[in-house]
Amino acid sequence: MTGDPEPAHREREAVAALADDFLSGLREWLTIPSVGADPAHHADVGRSAEWLASALRADGWPVVEVWDSGPALPAVHARWPSDDPDAPTVLVYGHHDVQPVDPVELWHTPPFEPVLVGEELFARGASDDKGQVAMHLLGVRAHLAATGRTSPAVNLVLFVEGEEESGSPHITRLLDEHRAELASDLIVFTDTPLYERDAPTVCTGQRGQYAADVVFTGGTSDVHSGRAGGGVPNPATALARLVAALHDDAGRVGLPGFYDDVAELSETERASWAELPFDEAAWLSANAGGAQAATGEEGFTTLERVWARPTAEVNGIAGGYTGPGGKTIVPASASVKLSFRLVPDQRPEHVADQLRAFVAAHTPPGVRAEVIERGAGAPPYAVDLTHPANLAVHDALEAALEQPVRFSRTGGSGPAAILHGWLGAPVVYLGVTLPGDRIHAPNERVVVPLLLRGAEAAAHLWRLLPGRLS
Repeated sequence: MTGDPEPAHREREAVAALADDFLSGLREWLTIPSVGADPAHHADVGRSAEWLASALRADGWPVVEVWDSGPALPAVHARWPSDDPDAPTVLVYGHHDVQPVDPVELWHTPPFEPVLVGEELFARGASDDKGQVAMHLLGVRAHLAATGRTSPAVNLVLFVEGEEESGSPHITRLLDEHRAELASDLIVFTDTPLYERDAPTVCTGQRGQYAADVVFTGGTSDVHSGRAGGGVPNPATALARLVAALHDDAGRVGLPGFYDDVAELSETERASWAELPFDEAAWLSANAGGAQAATGEEGFTTLERVWARPTAEVNGIAGGYTGPGGKTIVPASASVKLSFRLVPDQRPEHVADQLRAFVAAHTPPGVRAEVIERGAGAPPYAVDLTHPANLAVHDALEAALEQPVRFSRTGGSGPAAILHGWLGAPVVYLGVTLPGDRIHAPNERVVVPLLLRGAEAAAHLWRLLPGRLS
């Protein structure tokens, strides 16, 4: 730990004393099937929010609210002001909605009946993100117990939304309506993993995303290929040419201007990432769904490609006849689903314009093209490694884990940039789950000792931040 001399053992002892109560409460919360993407479970999302609100009140948070008006699924807001008049205000962000459990037959245990096997707790939401939200509740209790305070050393604000797994479609409305309640000097984002258990990292950024469907239409109906084939444009063939032009031979994306706004990775980060243990075969086994080789944009390592380089992916192609046997037609239409991962300083709206220009350039005469956006997308975000709050998170996590901590990013997306843009505060990341926790997949789990160390890190962080942000 680089700095504050106060021993860390008090926070650890406080966490240990509260661990059984913490685990019991988390298991109870995990029984609520708060699948936000499924309308059949929207009432359960409400029950999940009420459970969290009750837990916060029981812990002593003086202001607790469930925001359940309007189109957004219920979110939970809480505040615990510090008694110190000059204390900074820190907002902790997380979510309590969870992914669907399909295919349920692949679960070893019922997804909403939490099962503890050794040090691993299995249930949907155990890792993403109920476990890490509960970790922060424990961290506050441990902070107070370790320091003897009756209020936190920082003004704490909690914002736990109920729609993150659906792309946070109403988060900007919530941020706009509740800007005063959520005003803060710093945002702690708690929905990211460590690199490995034995090679822990502080996340410093997430990629953004943009997605759209491209539809090519020729005639009004399929036609016999013997009568018209060779004499009319084939939308499926035209679409195949567009997809083939999406990348060049070096793996670079072919949209005009796509790389104009890309912030190049600093040599400091490249060097830090190069120190992380990386085994391509193990990475493929754990992350790549059976893929046989790593590939991508030339000139970058695999970690650089998935953390800090933009991508264009074909998510699916449809068109014409794909059933058994043959059907000799020229299809009337064909479509492709595309998604793009974005990096600082790219913007979804700019990529949308680039995609439209790309489609227009690859639409032959006689074919009509339509670009259908799948939402507004999410911008990327990255924090400066040397930001005092980021270094405080690093030192807090290093004290809790008792081993060196490096920096990383995550290739996924989240609303960090949206929070930063609307609230004007920097975002730092504190997460302790693992890439192998199978989030979004059957048999999701969390390693309970890591959650306890994460709570300890949070307790350290609240003690450290006033001095670091002054």
